[in-house]
Amino acid sequence: MKGLSIIIVNYNVKHFLEQCLHSVKQAVKQIDAEIFVVDNNSVDGSCAMMREKFPEIQLIANKENLGFSKANNQAMRIATGKYILLLNPDTIVEEDTFSKILPFMDENPDVGGLGVKMIDGKGQFLPESKRGLPTPKVAFYKIFGLSSIFRKSKRFGQYHLSYLDKDEIHEVDVLSGAFMFMRKTCLDKVGLLDEQFFMYGEDIDLSYRITKGGYKNIYFPKTRIIHYKGESTKKGSINYVRIFYQAMIIFANKHFTQKNAKLYANIINFAIYIRAAIAIITRFFNRALLPAIDAVLIWLGFFLITPLWEIYKFGNQNYYPDSFIKYAVPAYALVWLITLYMSGGYDKPTRLWKLLRGIMLGSMVILVFYSLLPENYRYSRALILLGSTFVFLTLPLVRIIGSKLKFTNIEIYNNRKKRIVLVGSKQEISRIESLIDQSGVINPEIVGYVADNGKTENGFFLGELSQMDEIIKVHKIDEIVFCAKDISSQKIISTMLNLSELKTNYKIATPDGISVIGSNSINTAGDLYTLQINTIVTAQNKRKKRIVDVAVSLFILLFFPIFIILTKSVWGIFRNALLVLFGFKSWVGYADSENSDDHRIPSIKPGIVSTATPYRKKSLTNDKIARLNLVYAKDYRMSYDLSIILKSIPCLGQRKK
Repeated sequence: MKGLSIIIVNYNVKHFLEQCLHSVKQAVKQIDAEIFVVDNNSVDGSCAMMREKFPEIQLIANKENLGFSKANNQAMRIATGKYILLLNPDTIVEEDTFSKILPFMDENPDVGGLGVKMIDGKGQFLPESKRGLPTPKVAFYKIFGLSSIFRKSKRFGQYHLSYLDKDEIHEVDVLSGAFMFMRKTCLDKVGLLDEQFFMYGEDIDLSYRITKGGYKNIYFPKTRIIHYKGESTKKGSINYVRIFYQAMIIFANKHFTQKNAKLYANIINFAIYIRAAIAIITRFFNRALLPAIDAVLIWLGFFLITPLWEIYKFGNQNYYPDSFIKYAVPAYALVWLITLYMSGGYDKPTRLWKLLRGIMLGSMVILVFYSLLPENYRYSRALILLGSTFVFLTLPLVRIIGSKLKFTNIEIYNNRKKRIVLVGSKQEISRIESLIDQSGVINPEIVGYVADNGKTENGFFLGELSQMDEIIKVHKIDEIVFCAKDISSQKIISTMLNLSELKTNYKIATPDGISVIGSNSINTAGDLYTLQINTIVTAQNKRKKRIVDVAVSLFILLFFPIFIILTKSVWGIFRNALLVLFGFKSWVGYADSENSDDHRIPSIKPGIVSTATPYRKKSLTNDKIARLNLVYAKDYRMSYDLSIILKSIPCLGQRKK
């Protein structure tokens, strides 16, 4: 029997998984342990990375996404450890994490489960490190914000037990699924994860069954982990709200009395509608606010300019018919909004040159269409030029003012270089510096280097790790990059906690890897530096790919009768056009092969056809297909999509999972 079995369920977070496994391997050097990675059909190259870099770790590669509970249970059923740890792939453990926990568990046989102190990627304490049971009353306080307002109250602070000292050991109700350390004999008694729960709620359910089985759950802050907490960026989504709260209803129906379960379900269902409505409104508001402001400004500009021009030119304020303001000006505004979007004018942060480019393009389109209109619809070329001047001046001004006033929806691109220090040895610093230079993600200014304590060399390092607070203040540092090969996880976490008040960003470079990971979310753009071969996922190319998808879908729907002759499945192409139009799929995706999970390419939406479809009558090797995918990801062009689609017209109606 092993002393410890560590189980990690992975789904499309390859770079974080790599960093997690490096930290785990360091932590189990002196421990009799086994490690399982269960991959839920990732498409980001996770399995290829595992086979290449961690062949000694037991990999269970599922052919479908089984969910968190089923995947963990797969490994738990074959695990041989006295203790079992369920660990998220977006975590980093300290080198002495297990050497501290194991003796504690051995000395306290009444403890069935244990959780640790968790911090996010910015060094901030995560309150879900310790939680209470979400009874109807506790859930009500949480849903309606009372737990956030009265954090120190024993009555209202039950959800995160916020009234308990986060640096002291406490008995708690619920352990976090990101780090659940459990006694095998306890699991034999209370059972494994309930597979009714697909993604959320299973940790609450198992924690509750542990306490019902006569064991204790303990919050143990004497060791710490980093948890990048990927779901944090999705909590505003309708899907998250629905899945999370439905999991809470499953829990209530399973463990509460019929009366309490019904009350709980009513509260939760009410919360789902409220949160879903808020999510829809917020998402629409965030996306539509700036275009709406632009549209109003364009209309207002013409509304003010038109009478002034009428008086100046004709001496008559009512020279132009009402249809000009009612119909022509909104049409002009629509053209400008479209050209602004196509030129990147609505990318965040705003680049003023893209905004001005979109305005100029829109003005040219309007003037071209103006020249083609019948005489009675040509109101005034001069007004178009005057309106264009107004738009050219006011739209950038709105961005500048909004940015100065710190409006959340408006941010001007700041060309100031991000000031970075690298922490590690000279050799590793040189490697990571080269990686950052090749990443193409940022325009960095590497201010200098910091050494581990007592390992400085005159003329090369700015100072030691213990002097980091002074280095940040003196050199105005924006970001610290730790070389995990040289700096222990324990020192990294301690430094992040000590400097958390300075609001500095942190990243950690994987030993011998090609990724530098940071921030507090696994889904936040710009938090991953890696070799820049994935141009397909840049904001500009994602927009171009989406334009192709929408244009082709609308063309197919508009000329649907033609495609009855050209395609094998009439209703299939109609269905696919709708799926692509509403963003569920793309017309072109990667081709499947045994190498399709090549970890060099980023994930994109599934395609109706693939990079290999034009060669469907030929026999392609897996290497050839992998190269087609790699070239497509690295050097994406709109013409690639159009060429593939034209060559694959007979297949546009196929059903592809």
